[in-house]
Amino acid sequence: MNFRVHQKDDPEINLIAFIDVLLVILIFLMLSTTYSKFAELKVTLPTADAEPLKDRPGEIIVLVSADGRYSVNGVVVEGRNPELLAAGLRSAAGSLKEPMVVITADAAAAHQFVINVLDAARRAGLTRLTFATEQRSPGGSR
Repeated sequence: MNFRVHQKDDPEINLIAFIDVLLVILIFLMLSTTYSKFAELKVTLPTADAEPLKDRPGEIIVLVSADGRYSVNGVVVEGRNPELLAAGLRSAAGSLKEPMVVITADAAAAHQFVINVLDAARRAGLTRLTFATEQRSPGGSR
């Protein structure tokens, strides 16, 4: 018979491996986090290297000037109201089958002027829209 009292060993927690894992997770989170400043928002607009715009049947060209005046296929639209512009788009569309509205806006035109063209096209029932861009010069960037 064995009458000796067996002492139970207290389990040891290995903190070194635990700290190593936490440090690796901390480093991963620090490296994968993106820091951005919302006060300094820089926007770089894209340029296009596409072919120059060719006149194609079924296109309605809408010009937007820097001061908010509109022209639909060379006809100046009186007023800056989207309803008047929609009426001009409807008359230009006439009997065209699925016309494409090409918006050519001045670079200095306010964003609201372009939104007015989009709203007028929606009111006129024209769903095919595109934007015209200036082709980049061969020798340099814009």
